[in-house]
Amino acid sequence: MATTADFIEYVCEQISGVGVVRYRKMFGEYMVYVNDKPILLVCDNTVFVKRLDCIAETMKHAEIGFPYPGAKEHYIIDIDNIALSKEVVGILEPVTPLPKSAKKKK
Repeated sequence: MATTADFIEYVCEQISGVGVVRYRKMFGEYMVYVNDKPILLVCDNTVFVKRLDCIAETMKHAEIGFPYPGAKEHYIIDIDNIALSKEVVGILEPVTPLPKSAKKKK
């Protein structure tokens, strides 16, 4: 089941106020960007974040899952918990690099 448009809009509403939030459809699912940094991966109406040391304590009770076949394990974030969602995004945004721009082949 692919992520619905309503759900991705809901995810963005839940974390509004943490920066400039936008999303982009990728391979049938979505990446949520905060201040142009890829922070959340949304697949099958489930919100995933990378398992990083900086959020390990905050996410110690979170479920763990795979957003797609072949992916590394990610934390599953309870997007209904606004305080937790904003806290995690607030921790990740400063440490997440801006994506490198794709160079065109000559």
